[in-house]
Amino acid sequence: MNDLTLWGLFVAVGIATLVLRLAFIEGHGRWSVPPLLQRALQYVPASVLAALVAPAVVLPPAGSDVLVDWPRLLAAVIAALMAWFFRNTLYSLLAGMGSLLAMQNLLPLWIG
Repeated sequence: MNDLTLWGLFVAVGIATLVLRLAFIEGHGRWSVPPLLQRALQYVPASVLAALVAPAVVLPPAGSDVLVDWPRLLAAVIAALMAWFFRNTLYSLLAGMGSLLAMQNLLPLWIG
């Protein structure tokens, strides 16, 4: 790829980014979001968080012979229960990370 093609690509991507962002800025207030889409967008943060956390919980650690990483699975269950009962993201994150850190650091001391 020569320099002119590379610079053309940079300019094209920059213009596309500018047009995409400008469309939302200029369109604010002019377009209305349908109620069905508004209800669906309420679930985006929870689904993104689940998509980020699920592979870390379900997949075994790289280079490990372990099929299930029990501390991560138990911490995920604790975080899910906290989210279910308290309906607070901060509480569930603190409970999940706190229990995971406790199990990873204290469990080897208890087992021996």
